[in-house]
Amino acid sequence: MINNHPKALKVLFFTEMWERMSYYGMRGILVLFMTASIQNGGLDFSNSSASAIYGIYAAAVYLATLPGGWIADNLYGQQKTVLYGGIIIMFGHLILAIPNMSLFYFGLTLVVIGTGLLKPNISALVGGLYENKTDMRESGFTIFYMSINLGSILGFFICGYLGENIGWHYGFGAAGIGMLFGVIQYKLNMKSLGKTGLSPSNSINLEVKNKYERIILVISLFISLLIISGLMGFWSIDPLPLANITTIVIASISLAYFFYIYFLGNLNKDEKKKIIMIFILFIGAALFWSGFDQGGSSFNIFAKEYTDRMIFGWEYPASWLQILNPLFVVILAPFISYLWIYLGRKMLDPSLPFKFGMGLIFMAIGFIIIAVGAQIAISEGLASAKWLLLTYLFHTIGELILSPIGLSAISSLSPKRYIGQMMGIWFLASSLGAILAGLISGQATNEGLSSMPDLFNQIAIISTIAGLILILIAKPLQRWVFKKSELWAGKKK
Repeated sequence: MINNHPKALKVLFFTEMWERMSYYGMRGILVLFMTASIQNGGLDFSNSSASAIYGIYAAAVYLATLPGGWIADNLYGQQKTVLYGGIIIMFGHLILAIPNMSLFYFGLTLVVIGTGLLKPNISALVGGLYENKTDMRESGFTIFYMSINLGSILGFFICGYLGENIGWHYGFGAAGIGMLFGVIQYKLNMKSLGKTGLSPSNSINLEVKNKYERIILVISLFISLLIISGLMGFWSIDPLPLANITTIVIASISLAYFFYIYFLGNLNKDEKKKIIMIFILFIGAALFWSGFDQGGSSFNIFAKEYTDRMIFGWEYPASWLQILNPLFVVILAPFISYLWIYLGRKMLDPSLPFKFGMGLIFMAIGFIIIAVGAQIAISEGLASAKWLLLTYLFHTIGELILSPIGLSAISSLSPKRYIGQMMGIWFLASSLGAILAGLISGQATNEGLSSMPDLFNQIAIISTIAGLILILIAKPLQRWVFKKSELWAGKKK
């Protein structure tokens, strides 16, 4: 199936695979490491504090994609920015591998910065490969999405086992080595990308470029001093208030940026309509990720404390249950990819808002299932792993419907001169969802198992309502945004 796609897709596929191996491998053990006792090599944080820190970290990762997209668009181009990001990520994970609490936040910060540089731009590079093959773009992004999940499987399996059974820092070190493999593979094959993302999309003179580079240097030094002063004990973090403030900041930045692009971006009438559609999809995506990201927080704690993990007399690591999501993606992604192609040929391909609505509905079903599992755990002490298995299955179907289609939508709907920045904006939805997920998880896990069924059911209700609204407005919104010629072209492909 991949042979019909541009050869450079393979390069980006494996680069993303190793980057996601490092990211999800570390993520799989992060909350468990923070909540583990000092005697067991952890930080002995409360569930609520650990969930808040996890939410802040995950949100910051995606928040950093906004300046990462801008840097690629204006300074270095997407190809070089991806390389620089990979190197920084690698050093961040290797620093986390050092068993020193003073370096913990510093390592997380480097991962945040590096991911912000790499994540939006590698997705933009994938979109750039299909400028002359638009009919294959959604299929290409779905294949690309498989790399994310292959990497996730490797990360959860390797880093999860090493972290929970050998030592937490061995798991973090494995994440760093994985990113090293990704950097080497990408550097050796960069030429296959040709001119795609080679140069900044916005032309600026050398003087202005040097000015921006100096500004970035000053900001970097400020962040470094902030981190160092914290390590020296001049200030401390209270995770819960910081998480609440971060939520407001991210929501405000998102609204402000959409306002800026719409009113000050020199857009024509048709481009403005497409920006409005992106905004509506952005809200749907934020709601989706606030539920989906429970996998790394409340679901992870539920697996650790309230799930029967014995098999043939051996208790497998709790983090391994997170393998279910990427495993289902790898199995189901080719079928979903073919489904969109098949429906397109039959002129039955659903609109973008309709697909997003269906993604939210499937996520809601998953929460209904895990609510039942939590209720069983209350009555019987431990729940079968099948409840998490079924939850991850429905969440994966929702993810496959929504996430790769979202990346494709940004690639096709965004004004070309803003593509990197709009990819960054898109990941702000993930950022907002992640911080909300951390706050929700903290509430669920800190109050104990008894509160989980009601909370999971509430998430299911909200997701269902949002999904139904998107489905109902899908057809009129599609007709308003696109010209008749565009709608017909979309049907023909």
